[in-house]
Amino acid sequence: MPASRYNDMYKEVLTAIRELGGSASIQDLENKVAKILGLSEADLSIIQENHNCTQYSYRLAWARTYLKLSGYLDNTERGVWALTPKGASTPTVTKNEVNRTAKAEQKRQRQQKYSEEDDDEEEVEGTNWKDALIIVIKNIAPDAFERLCQRFLRASGFDEVEVTGRAGDGGIDGQGVVKLGGLLSFYVYFQAKRYKDSVPASVIRDFRGAMAGRADKGLIITTGVFTRDAIKEAQRAGTTPIDLIDGNELAEKLKDLRLGVGVQEKIIEEIEVDKDWFSHI
Repeated sequence: MPASRYNDMYKEVLTAIRELGGSASIQDLENKVAKILGLSEADLSIIQENHNCTQYSYRLAWARTYLKLSGYLDNTERGVWALTPKGASTPTVTKNEVNRTAKAEQKRQRQQKYSEEDDDEEEVEGTNWKDALIIVIKNIAPDAFERLCQRFLRASGFDEVEVTGRAGDGGIDGQGVVKLGGLLSFYVYFQAKRYKDSVPASVIRDFRGAMAGRADKGLIITTGVFTRDAIKEAQRAGTTPIDLIDGNELAEKLKDLRLGVGVQEKIIEEIEVDKDWFSHI
């Protein structure tokens, strides 16, 4: 991979966000940085050891985190990264400056956490609990994973959810009905795929072929990650649409639905209008 470490991508991350208008979703940012770096599909499909993500996504997450710690980026909006005034006004950065500033901020945060008797390990975008959850899911029986997906879909608002997985059925594991506004119903076939590696585009094509003429939409739920080609294939115009939920998204949704995930919340809400934010959007 041309950018072998997270601190090889600082400049490209800032350039990408500038070209995207000053803010970007993680997916848009990953696509843009990959294009800037000229990464191949093979580069983008390497799985990071001991983590449920690709090596590229993992390193880009660290690059975002270090740029945030050093004051160039912020992610106050969920899933959206944006340039701070410092990031918008700085034409370029160096590895040494970002690393030095970020590590100083890490040290300050560790000291603060230690004083509060908290864990002093820096965490990147909540990966620790997600990885732990996904490891548990990967080790349950295949039929248990199908039942988990069934319960997850029911909790998400699906009706008539059935697990129907049969040999030779092209990977179709079940079906359900989604109702919009109590007026429109869509029949959805889903595939529950426990995967340790990247899910390739061929899986999407096979699933679409199996469900052709039988459902309005498709849904693939995996414990792994989807390759960029798989994502493109799922969104290909003129075909039956297929939505994708990878391991990290599944973990987030299980947390939101409180399915097998306990969450202790301490909410202290202080609301203040940030006028500077609007002047730099």
